[in-house]
Amino acid sequence: MKLNYKQKIFAYFLLVFALFSVGIVVFEQLNAKKYKTEALEEKLDTYAGIINEALTRSKATDYQLTIDSLLQIFPENIRITLVNAPGVVVYDNVIADISKMENHATRPEIAKARKAGSGSFIRLSATNKHEYLYYAKWFTPYFIRVALPYDIQVKAFLHPNNLFLYYIIALFVVALFFINFISNRFGKSMKQLHDFTLVAEKGNINSLPKFPNDEFGEVGNKIAENYKQLADNRKKIALEQKKLLQHILNSEEGLCFFSPDKKAEFKNGLFLQYINTIIDEPTIDPSVIFHEEVFREIQSFLSDRTDDSYFETKIEKQGKIFAVRVNIFESNGFEITINDVTQQEKNQLLKQEMTSNIAHELRTPVTSIRGYLETVLEQPLNEEQEKHFITKAYQQTLALSALIQDITLINKIEEAPGSFAMEPVKIHSIIKTAEEDLDRQIATQNIDIKINIPENIEIRGNYTLIYSVFRNLMDNVILYAGKNVSVIINKYDEDNEFYYFSFADTGVGVSETHLNRLFERFYRITEGRTRDTGGTGLGLSIVKNAILFHKGTIVAKNRAHGGLEFLFKLPKSKLTL
Repeated sequence: MKLNYKQKIFAYFLLVFALFSVGIVVFEQLNAKKYKTEALEEKLDTYAGIINEALTRSKATDYQLTIDSLLQIFPENIRITLVNAPGVVVYDNVIADISKMENHATRPEIAKARKAGSGSFIRLSATNKHEYLYYAKWFTPYFIRVALPYDIQVKAFLHPNNLFLYYIIALFVVALFFINFISNRFGKSMKQLHDFTLVAEKGNINSLPKFPNDEFGEVGNKIAENYKQLADNRKKIALEQKKLLQHILNSEEGLCFFSPDKKAEFKNGLFLQYINTIIDEPTIDPSVIFHEEVFREIQSFLSDRTDDSYFETKIEKQGKIFAVRVNIFESNGFEITINDVTQQEKNQLLKQEMTSNIAHELRTPVTSIRGYLETVLEQPLNEEQEKHFITKAYQQTLALSALIQDITLINKIEEAPGSFAMEPVKIHSIIKTAEEDLDRQIATQNIDIKINIPENIEIRGNYTLIYSVFRNLMDNVILYAGKNVSVIINKYDEDNEFYYFSFADTGVGVSETHLNRLFERFYRITEGRTRDTGGTGLGLSIVKNAILFHKGTIVAKNRAHGGLEFLFKLPKSKLTL
């Protein structure tokens, strides 16, 4: 039997209120029983505490005399059991021969008390076959278990009061009258609205029922206005569809819509272009995607038709990587999109490699710091030894700090270039500053620095980044070129836009096979070279990124008579970056 709107509303309200009422009653009954049980357990806990206090004060080994003397102040039907830590019963006021009693270690109330300090359980006694409410509590070195027969008196105490239940039933009956009143009111208005929709479907908008002066009446009048606007909206929708199709045609992803029977309904040119890149033979038929082996995963997904409405996979072909996605609509039609994600995948791979390198580089100083500090904390050392290891740990924190600073600087150059302020920078002055900052290391390595750059040479750039260029190039010489070498810094050329500089040393140089990779992050000519010499492995990468930021270029080469030379250009002050 089909229910009308009024009957449905009545049934829905009735069901909701009934479920709500039942939930409230069940919740109240359970809570009432819970609170009464807790109250009874508190009383039994008090009995257990009195028994323990008496046993503690008597200090006697005969538990029976002490506990028997207390029975007159306890309820007449109480049962008291004393169980030692292994679970052996050493006293029971109900059982005469306790030697026949089983080990109580596995009794539920004892197990709970062993775990949480106290526990209760309602069960049948394995000894005398009577049902008890047991309560056990651990008092070192024994469990005191107090029990009351689970008889009519205890059950009645624990049984919830039914007054609240009667109140809910009365409230439910009253609510039925209100539900019936509300359903009648809504049902009448809804019937009028239903009659209107039947008239409106036939196009006879002028024959409208008279709506009541309420919310449903307002809804009916609004629907009439909406029907009048429907024709105009259809024209607007058609126009928007044309715009959408135009957008799809010009989209940067290949897109094709298919009907449920796998017939292409609409496609853009890029979809066919990508299809022809992936398959071996050229085609203009998008349905080849359902036959070619390279699209086997797509075919399997569409054949299985599980609850999933979305599937994505990647296809590598012709040196490119394509992301292919399937999205199934409610009508069982679907769309397939193809994107060329070759560059994104390469970028992702570079990021993963960068993350792996950073983790690898951080592991060494962190492990060293931990080792030094563990030695100080765990080994008996004199003051000089402690200072030695703490100094070593401190040196590793400096290396770690330098690495983090270099990583932060590179990320800032790549991700937030706008944060670097531009200003006129004098090259000679900045080189002298870097030389002064490294004066001690330069003296230790006996390095001679010759600056052949006029003091008035000025570029437009960021002071911090230009300083990092010369600072890191000098660091590279100090760390890897060897002792007793010379550094020659020249301005060897200029044009309308750039100054051309060279930074050369007379050191050991590097193998030709390594020259093209010197500017890679964390690249080592030999494994462990950077860590052994104290560098972060990012110095030359910072140099390259800083110069690229200034629209310049840099290359590295070996000098004919030994040593390494860097050739780079930086913009003149008039060049706008």
